[in-house]
This record gives sequence, structure tokens and C-alpha cells, in this order.
Amino acid sequence: MKASQETAEVFFTAFKALGRTEKEAFIEKMISDNRLRKDLLDIALIEEAKKVKEKSISAKEYFLRRRKTGRTSCIQNIV
Repeated sequence: MKASQETAEVFFTAFKALGRTEKEAFIEKMISDNRLRKDLLDIALIEEAKKVKEKSISAKEYFLRRRKTGRTSCIQNIV
């Protein structure tokens, strides 16, 4: 497992250990960041597009395409 994956696992484990109130506060903090909120929405849309189109694209690949094109969203390329 890569160091970044290990770090992500630690953070996710810590998040799961939080109580409901703390989880809600953390999620509110995350979505208050405009860029992060847009990224999370894009990831959710990618997952839904995969279900409909059965076309696989990783979030990593999606964000790479988005950076290359300079677009704020590349969802139309998936669905």
C-alpha cells in the first residue's frame, strides 16, 4: 500500500470512529470549501454515470482530464 493510501486509510478510520454530530460537523466543513464541494459532486456524478453507462473512469483520471482541458467539469465527456 502506498503512503498516500495509508494516510487516507488512517483518516477514513478516524472519520468512521467519530460520533454522528462530529461527522456532520466535519462534512459541513468539507462542503463549505467551494472547490472541494465541486470535486465531491463531480465524483458522485462519475459514480452515477458508471452505473448508467457501465463506463469505467477513475476519479484520478477524471481530474487529470479536467486539469488538461482547463474545464471546471468534464462530466459531459462521461455521460
